[in-house]
Amino acid sequence: MSEQGLRVLVVDDERAIRRLLRAALTSQGHTVIEAETAQAGISAATSERPDLIILDLGLPDLDGLEVVRRVREWSATPIIVLSVRSHEDDKIAALDAGADDYITKPFATGELAARMRVAVRHATHPRSEPIFRTGELTVDLARRVVLVAGREIDLTPVEYGILKALIVQAGKVLTHGHLLAAVWGPGYQNPTAPAASERQQPQAEARSRPHPPTLRRYRARRGLSTN
Repeated sequence: MSEQGLRVLVVDDERAIRRLLRAALTSQGHTVIEAETAQAGISAATSERPDLIILDLGLPDLDGLEVVRRVREWSATPIIVLSVRSHEDDKIAALDAGADDYITKPFATGELAARMRVAVRHATHPRSEPIFRTGELTVDLARRVVLVAGREIDLTPVEYGILKALIVQAGKVLTHGHLLAAVWGPGYQNPTAPAASERQQPQAEARSRPHPPTLRRYRARRGLSTN
């Protein structure tokens, strides 16, 4: 993701703020998508797949913190909160919910542009591409390689997506809906059949093996995205 020419979703119910942000961001070469309600913002985050989200907290239909939480169920898109709420507790709550940065209104467009660059830089070049290890299981998230005791086996995209979601959210309680959103996206409408088929396939393969191997190596099929 380049720091130039971003697709930026602006979620704010104030037309004047949206107009100001559109003028400032388009002058910098970015494309601006606007939403004036929380529900419209969540829908646009799903359909438009922006590179970055600028989000107000005081939306008419839903608090912006809930927007952050819902987007974070399935997406790591950078989120910068832009709000009149200046209390420290509000900033902490937004960052804990998953926002990447917090700017208080009124704001300077130059500072916003700098913070956008930092947020995109962190998203593009994370501090580390973690290698997850527990027992005999090793998962290289950068290379999409999963190993058990040093050996590899193919995973379907759904199997890998579920595994990745569990690793990324390690230590948290995930609902069925969270896993579906992480694997298929928030717009997925009919999760039962695919989920069941993906669960049944590895079970059937295991039953067909005369001697279950003690060493297995998992490899996610390359070229298939879990986003």
